[in-house]
Amino acid sequence: MDYRVPGAVSNGETIPAHPGMEKQKEEEENQTLERGHWNNKLEYLLSVAGEIIGLGNVWRFPYLCYKNGGGAFFIPYLIFLFTCGIPVFVLETALGQYTSQGGITAWRKLCPLFEGIGYASQVIVVLLNFYYIIVLAWALFYLFSSFTIDLPWGSCDHEWNTENCVEFQKANASLNVTTENATSPVIEFWERRVLKISAGIEHLGSLRWELALCLLLAWVICYFCIWKGVKSTGKVVYFTATFPYLMLVVLLIRGISLPGAMQGVLFYLYPDLTRLMDPQVWMDAGTQIFFSYAICLGCLTALGNSIVQGPPTLTVPIFLPDGTSFVAGFAIFSILGFMAQEQGVPISEVAESGPGLAFIAYPRAVVMLPFSPLWACCFFLMVVLLGLDSQFVCVESLVTAVVDMYPTIFRKQNRRETLILLVSILSCLVGLVMLTEGGMYIFQLFDYYAASGMCLLFVAIFETLCIGWVYGADRFYDNIEDMIGYRPWPIIKYCWLFITPAVCMATFLFSLIKYTPLTYNKKYVYPWWGDTLGWLLGLSSMVCIPLWIVYKLSMIKGSLRERFRQLVCPDEDLPFSLRAGQPLPSTRPGLLMLTELESHC
Repeated sequence: MDYRVPGAVSNGETIPAHPGMEKQKEEEENQTLERGHWNNKLEYLLSVAGEIIGLGNVWRFPYLCYKNGGGAFFIPYLIFLFTCGIPVFVLETALGQYTSQGGITAWRKLCPLFEGIGYASQVIVVLLNFYYIIVLAWALFYLFSSFTIDLPWGSCDHEWNTENCVEFQKANASLNVTTENATSPVIEFWERRVLKISAGIEHLGSLRWELALCLLLAWVICYFCIWKGVKSTGKVVYFTATFPYLMLVVLLIRGISLPGAMQGVLFYLYPDLTRLMDPQVWMDAGTQIFFSYAICLGCLTALGNSIVQGPPTLTVPIFLPDGTSFVAGFAIFSILGFMAQEQGVPISEVAESGPGLAFIAYPRAVVMLPFSPLWACCFFLMVVLLGLDSQFVCVESLVTAVVDMYPTIFRKQNRRETLILLVSILSCLVGLVMLTEGGMYIFQLFDYYAASGMCLLFVAIFETLCIGWVYGADRFYDNIEDMIGYRPWPIIKYCWLFITPAVCMATFLFSLIKYTPLTYNKKYVYPWWGDTLGWLLGLSSMVCIPLWIVYKLSMIKGSLRERFRQLVCPDEDLPFSLRAGQPLPSTRPGLLMLTELESHC
């Protein structure tokens, strides 16, 4: 859409103006209304890669593997990949490119009745912004702790260590290494030095000021990565999206060279098919796919809306997250095998600490490397960069959605930067509660409920129903062909129509039926009000869709049929693909504005 304001005219003649004033006025107008665009295709691809390759590939995927039957987990994972992950990924990327709008206004223009999808996604993003960056704060704490000659989690001679601490790499079979109460210095550093974890959510305790400063630093870095929009983001991703792979390869090589590594790899690949009967395994697979591809969050839509004439949506490396997760799994399980052999326990009992897996298994491997402080710095820098990519894209998604909703307010000089600053400050303040001594329990609540698989599945159901049945899968395919020059794989259309909503609905219902309350480390049980708070976090996003449908229907007069017909019509400003008859003049080749054609809504 052309936002340029034509010059003032009087009686058909342009009113002359002072050249300096005219130039200044034009600059002000451009500052007010111009949308940022990617400088080239590579910046866009790296930004998408940085978003879809995140911390989940490093610590969440391996954790879910050994939790859900090792290699058996690949079966539901691949099923979700091809039936849900790729189809919804293509849908959201194409939606942003076609509408050139953020996560809310894109649905408003395409189908006003389902604008609630955008609100639901952004509520999830808001909650993600609160807790996802906490992992970066932990990683920064480890990074700063690595600037020493001897790593603090490599020995048991520190004030936070207990009498049960055993340096397993120095022990031999004659020592009492298999004592039930024996712990490693890595685990004690994590729980007693970093977290100083309390007995439960009822005891939040005091704020961990060291972690609070790390959180502040993480938000400062995030802010300056995106404060100029895609112009600054496009430059940052050249480093943040590529460097982590170098360190992952280094950790993989070192991991498979450790004694006991093969047992870990076998545990990783050997399938326990009995676990497939547990609906939670399928739920975890679906959640991981949705997180890996950042779908149902509005992030892909926000990235795609800054594309001018491409790039083709399907040229994005859509299999990159799976390859990264697979390789990271080898690195993790080789290290788990080594740790299990050293401690004399089954692999399944090693590092049972959920999100803390990256802060136990990987640091343990780093200790075994020559010049361990150097490798520790590189590793935790990799963790920070992995999380930073995903974090600032989530913030960018939220800011883009707000700016596109109120362009006359925020598309003015410095106002967008101010909005990003306000979002960063608010999110940082809310995140402080997760950096108290009981903050880990709050973090787990957010991770289990706020951005849970149920929330993402619920949004995906309505996204595919809206595109496949309300807007029309064939019509959307026509729009994609006009943008990229060819039609995507036909199977994707049938996924939108039948497979994806059916699979998501079945998994959603199973997750409700087999719901189990949250526990921490399989030991601590949350109180009833903790679970209630978690459900409120989860429902806060899901209720947006039905409430918006009811609200819009109640605001329009006419019969129910007439109101539905009016609310499912796409915006007239959207380009319309003409596939029959003589082409009419349009601003984009092969595209017509809806106002130039008869609407059949």
